[in-house]
Amino acid sequence: MAQPVTDEGAESKSARTRKRILDAAAYILSRKGYAGTRLSEVAELAELQAPAIYYYFASRDDVVEEVMWSGIADMRAHVSEALDTLPASTSPLARIMVAVEAHLRHELEISDYTTASIRNAAQVPEKIRTRQVAEEIAYGTVWKKLFKDAAEAGALAEHLDLGAARMLILGALNWAAEWWTPEAGPLDAVVRAAQTMVISGLGPGGNPSPLDV
Repeated sequence: MAQPVTDEGAESKSARTRKRILDAAAYILSRKGYAGTRLSEVAELAELQAPAIYYYFASRDDVVEEVMWSGIADMRAHVSEALDTLPASTSPLARIMVAVEAHLRHELEISDYTTASIRNAAQVPEKIRTRQVAEEIAYGTVWKKLFKDAAEAGALAEHLDLGAARMLILGALNWAAEWWTPEAGPLDAVVRAAQTMVISGLGPGGNPSPLDV
């Protein structure tokens, strides 16, 4: 005999359905952009009837807003976790290299949410960017600390503008979402190139390998 569905079971099913909707939306948004994202296509990919989406979200913009926020929140958690697992003896520059790799891999390989967030930041209406902007500021503090620690350790070029350098690096890392595909070459090569460029630009002199910092 079939068992009755408990409240907990119903909630779990509802949460799974909501996640399917968001996963589908993130996939489409990351590839087709804000203007090209249709709830009918999201519903099809999520294996739902289109009207069912409105049980979970009031509008298309509500779906997009959740994806955009989640992408940056997930990125911050991923990069922070990668940094937190490093030994205490890890040098400040090596920590920046780890953050570079974690950012690129999450953006390009791990999360459609993050790809969607980065690629659509300038496309979505400001009214649905509020939570995302707040999360971007929180994520920025992770990078500010990395640069501050490296500067205090004397690991950066003496006259480097830390704010400008940080924003230039993050801008370059984010731009990879616009041009990189697996057909463009292995992601490992992109990570290595980014680390080499960053370490060469930040260091007080010479061109050390990312593996030697």
